[in-house]
Amino acid sequence: MDPAAQPRPALSCGSVLPKDADRAALVARVYEPEWRGPCVAAVRGEYAVDLTALAPTVCDLLEREDPDTVAALVREAPGGRTWRLGELLESTAAGRRDVPHLLAPVDLQVIKAAGVTFARSLLERVIEERTGGDPALAARVRERVVSAVGGALGQVRPGSPEAAKAKELLIAEGLWSQYLEVGIGPDPEVFTKAPVLSAVGTGADIGVLAASVWNNPEPEVVLAADSRGRLRAATLGNDVNLRDVEGRSALLLSQAKDNNASCAIGPFLRLFDDGFGLDDVRGLDLELRVEGRDGHLLHGSSSMREISRDVLDLVASVHGPHHQYPDGFVLFTGTHFAPTADRHAPGAGFTHEPGDVVRISSPRLGALVNTVTVSEQAAPWEFGLRALMRNLAQRGVL
Repeated sequence: MDPAAQPRPALSCGSVLPKDADRAALVARVYEPEWRGPCVAAVRGEYAVDLTALAPTVCDLLEREDPDTVAALVREAPGGRTWRLGELLESTAAGRRDVPHLLAPVDLQVIKAAGVTFARSLLERVIEERTGGDPALAARVRERVVSAVGGALGQVRPGSPEAAKAKELLIAEGLWSQYLEVGIGPDPEVFTKAPVLSAVGTGADIGVLAASVWNNPEPEVVLAADSRGRLRAATLGNDVNLRDVEGRSALLLSQAKDNNASCAIGPFLRLFDDGFGLDDVRGLDLELRVEGRDGHLLHGSSSMREISRDVLDLVASVHGPHHQYPDGFVLFTGTHFAPTADRHAPGAGFTHEPGDVVRISSPRLGALVNTVTVSEQAAPWEFGLRALMRNLAQRGVL
């Protein structure tokens, strides 16, 4: 299907902004065709205000020393050009690239992801592996795995003596898996989700490989950290997963995860300040809605309260004496949600179809909305690091 011919969901300030947007320090990125490049912007009410003269990249903004100062700058600092947020959302949802539109709200940060951080997704990864990526076998394998380990894994602290005992039991039952190792073992799974600057934002198409027959969205909280590993902001993400590809072999993780338009982040970065911080993130609830052109409707939810590893433990596994990120990083924290309800044939589970509208939302972070297409037909990724540096230099903001 031609991506331009796909019907696109309408976006508005009311449908995308956090419920308490008037109290939030929100950061966006806006593509301005007149300047042929992106702008760092503050979201203030119904407007986005250009802050590029103060911070040429989001990375530069987050590197400022005092978080309270950064939040105050985003709320109050004099800016340059202003755009009506509603118009940006409309043009973004319409796929217009000849007028100002929104981008993913991160730029130079490395895009990392933690996997198998929730008990339910852990079991689904085991099922993928046991079926070799064949959805037709999933129901039977799921019944066996759940009967053997059930909800017990949700109570096990990774790396604990109880986790070691669970490992012994699973080996005895013939159910041990590399996914269980990272799910309840001492070390989490962390991988690079996508290249720098390749993420798409709210309103954009999101891609799955045309050859994939078993795939699903992964709604997640995404944390933004500076070069010192300090958490500075949060947003939403869709860590699209090709279950058939990863199920054939975990060594195909890159092919399952990193494809054109397969990483969505947005709608905005919400900076940590006196009214929103890490404890708020730990209590976030996410809602997922997938609406297909065939009338199929899928609802789901995910709660950060059910995560098996604290987010600071995940961050410590990414950044420290063992690995540095001079431009900071963003981290997908994993998902509790793994859809199992059948969409087509009985026992085949859920998989995407082109034209699916995926909405991931949370009251404190707003809504990330994307339309599914195949990666081979999504808009090609053409604006990379060289293009960004040249553009900012030509505009005189570096």
